[in-house]
Amino acid sequence: MGKLEGKCALITGASKGIGRGIALAMAAEGADLLISSRKQEELEKVAAEIHKTVSPDRKVVIHAGDVGCEQSVATMFDTYSQHFDRLDLLVNNAGAFNGGPIDELDLADWDHVINTNLRGPFMCTQRAFRIMKPQGVGRIINIGSISAQRVRYGSAPYSSSKHGLWGLTQVTALEGRDHGITCCALHPGNIETERRAASDEQADLEPMMSVEEISEVALLMATLPPHVEMLDAIVLPTKQLYVGRG
Repeated sequence: MGKLEGKCALITGASKGIGRGIALAMAAEGADLLISSRKQEELEKVAAEIHKTVSPDRKVVIHAGDVGCEQSVATMFDTYSQHFDRLDLLVNNAGAFNGGPIDELDLADWDHVINTNLRGPFMCTQRAFRIMKPQGVGRIINIGSISAQRVRYGSAPYSSSKHGLWGLTQVTALEGRDHGITCCALHPGNIETERRAASDEQADLEPMMSVEEISEVALLMATLPPHVEMLDAIVLPTKQLYVGRG
């Protein structure tokens, strides 16, 4: 029996990268899933991959939408409630990365990143609480970044959003404590994702971790006993610049 047998999870940003890796890892341990991202076709590929490589009987519901949009989040949770009678795990993973020098940054880019990386997790957490509180148990995992502690030039929207997400994680853990709800923040360093491979010309020059390696840490968080939480974890390649970076 898998470590998440009988559990139900909602994972945002699950069509690629870390979200896809977490979806595969949780499904392999027995969890039924709702996976969400902006693109229906990519979600269908992940669902097909789970059914092919994990189990044809694994329940995988898909929702295509914008996690930064209130109506889209409402529809996602309505869809979830139509298919599942409980919510054990919420993984707030959807992310946006637009950036640039502060004095040149387009306000639309700022809004897009903040809406996706911070507003979205707040709205998902709010709705998850409404399900988890009556259950008396639940776990929320927020995928942050080492940029929540060590910033880089040109990263004002992204770093600000991840600092905010770390704050939201702590408030969520505090308010959830009396209701059996735990909240964790996983802060990855360099991950070899599809996005990075397509956009970062220096990707091959920096030390990287695989999606599977960071997904193992998320799975560890998800499978801790209900009375135990890993409040935050910073996970990065040994040789990646972090302490003293800038």
